[in-house]
Amino acid sequence: MSCSSSSSSSSSSSNSRLGSLDALRGLAAFGVVLFHYLPYYHEMYGHGFALWPWLDYGLSFGRYGVHLFFILSGFVIFMTLERTSHAGWFGAARALRLLPALWAGILLTVISVHFLGPQDRAVSLSTALANATLMHEYLGLEHVDGAYWSLVIEVTFYGWMALLYFTLKDWYKLRAALWLWVLVSYAGVIWWKQIPDGLDFLVKELLFVKYAPLFIAGMLIYRLYRYGRPPAADAVLLALAVCHGLLAYNFPYSLFVLGCFSIFSLAVAGRLNWLANGPLLWLGGLSYSLYLVHQNIGYGVISWSYDAGLPGWFGVCLALGIVLLFACLIHYSVEKPALRQFRAWRTRANTARAVTAPTTYT
Repeated sequence: MSCSSSSSSSSSSSNSRLGSLDALRGLAAFGVVLFHYLPYYHEMYGHGFALWPWLDYGLSFGRYGVHLFFILSGFVIFMTLERTSHAGWFGAARALRLLPALWAGILLTVISVHFLGPQDRAVSLSTALANATLMHEYLGLEHVDGAYWSLVIEVTFYGWMALLYFTLKDWYKLRAALWLWVLVSYAGVIWWKQIPDGLDFLVKELLFVKYAPLFIAGMLIYRLYRYGRPPAADAVLLALAVCHGLLAYNFPYSLFVLGCFSIFSLAVAGRLNWLANGPLLWLGGLSYSLYLVHQNIGYGVISWSYDAGLPGWFGVCLALGIVLLFACLIHYSVEKPALRQFRAWRTRANTARAVTAPTTYT
């Protein structure tokens, strides 16, 4: 009886830890939204009201919520890789996680910008279709929504990890590749302006040296969470990946990125389990869909509100309400059904393999 109770308690604690990470994702997404709607909108188009200076300065850090997403992605992707038998299933899982919601977000954003503006953010049909592949930036095409720049980096990271993980098939070999990537990332940010033209695309785009250590640190934190005290080579690599932010980003934003690591580590250690509550878990579940539709749709709503003679603060609140509604629509009618469909396919495939597998005798 006591063993069962202990196991249940341990499972509950683990779920709360992972739940607190979902909550952090939701808070990071909301921070990005507030940054875009308040200080960044004012910078781009001008608001009719002034924020308190301390609030305006504080919200400027919201753009770095994306960096917390990257740390989370490293953690979650390595967990996914360890549970995936081959690259095909990994690719399918990532595609069904990202693409159906993305396509819905592109459709809603293109329609919204067409009717509400801002017209400087309108794109052609061919550009919108290219965005649906998340390869558009490599073709020199615009984003349907400015926030998509980070999704291009995410997908590139998935490609690298599928290649490295399923080719090397050994943590020590993979760690050596990650060491090389972190060292190249240091060199890249130190000599950013001196990178030769022939290496510019490789270093800045394909290896995304300003952000790669964030993903790598997330992976190493996952291994610490999963396997306990790390060997020295892992610990030193984690320290290097974390400290990379001191060089990659301007002060004081570099300290904020270090703060993201601290908060993330506290959540993984179980110190922020109180975040795993209903409202924040709901926001965390909506975070991807919210991220997809918030920027340009919100700008259109805010601009329309000004044109209609409404107060600026009302336009911001209206934009928040509308994008949360759209995020719910995508999350519940597209994102979740796509994930259920993938899980059903995987279950059927695993069952079929079990049925056709030869019987072994011992």
